[in-house]
Amino acid sequence: MDGQATASLLRFFRDIADPRGRNIIHKLHDILVIAICAVICGADGWVEVEEFGQSKLSWFKRFLDLPGGIPSHDTFGRVFARLQPDAFEKCFMAWISAVAGGSGGKLLAIDGKSIRRSFEHGWDKSGMAHLVSAFVSENQMVFSQTAVEGKDNEIAAISRLLNMLDLSDATVSIDAIGCQRAIARQIAEGQGQYILAVKENQPALHAKLKALLDEAILEDFAGMPHGYFEQTDGDHGRVELRRAWVTDQVQHLGGLTQQWPGLASVGVVESQRQVIGGKASTERRYFISSVPGTDAQRFGQSVRGHWSIENQLHWSLDMSFREDERRVRKGYGAENYSRLCRLALNLLKRDKSVKIGVHGKRLKAGWDEHYLLRLLTT
Repeated sequence: MDGQATASLLRFFRDIADPRGRNIIHKLHDILVIAICAVICGADGWVEVEEFGQSKLSWFKRFLDLPGGIPSHDTFGRVFARLQPDAFEKCFMAWISAVAGGSGGKLLAIDGKSIRRSFEHGWDKSGMAHLVSAFVSENQMVFSQTAVEGKDNEIAAISRLLNMLDLSDATVSIDAIGCQRAIARQIAEGQGQYILAVKENQPALHAKLKALLDEAILEDFAGMPHGYFEQTDGDHGRVELRRAWVTDQVQHLGGLTQQWPGLASVGVVESQRQVIGGKASTERRYFISSVPGTDAQRFGQSVRGHWSIENQLHWSLDMSFREDERRVRKGYGAENYSRLCRLALNLLKRDKSVKIGVHGKRLKAGWDEHYLLRLLTT
């Protein structure tokens, strides 16, 4: 392996400005390569990144300069705490666009996640890192992420994230926090379509939508053009029936119709869950959408696809990368370490050469340098 072998991934990160001043002992390129490889192989924090580098020193010497040897964990921590996250994200997105073909035309699920132990002091959790990500369920890849100071500011982060993405012909799904007129307008102006969950944070819209769709279901949508789709799943002793209705008769919302840019349809998803030997539960969720027509199957699958960001991204980051347990918290460190994890997760999800889960692939990458090389270069 040589420097040319890492070009397919790392060439996208060569323009990141080094946040350090003069008298630099360790090259930024070397620091990035070691960190990315270490996180792929299971490192959880800068001490483990340094230990991984030391254990693979002879291997890294084949293609890195390493004028000062393997950097210390303090050096890794200082560099990533000062590395500008916007610049890192720009490079990350350039790489994603190259390997996954961009976000246009896909279902983009946008959701936020707090890194629960990223606060600096136990008595003050206000500095906890909160990251908003755009996830494409089609190929299970993170397309972009941005940080925000606390969950209360997530709306601003969603808007910033949308500005980064190619929305042309994409369908953007966002939970109720993103059900805002400005967000709907931004997606429409970006030539995309939206499916927005509606809850009590939009009280007038929620009340009107719930009354309209609940009555329509009760009357079997008599005289109202609509689409219907149902699907049943069962695992771990639980059976779930999901039923979706969608109609393009948005004029029944009265004056609210004109307040939402591009509004073309409304829908409801009903989930009936039955645990074997336990109680049954029923829940209805309501949505507005700029997707025209009454294709209930597409609508239902888009709603379900949104939850892939929770099941395939957030769950993987917590279970395989232990994100909620990590105590990286200086400067931009938590945000940038999280970006390393998402980059690693994308590489691992993209690889189809072995039929094992993310955890198993991380172990294999640590054991097998040829496999690690394949992750970095294919």
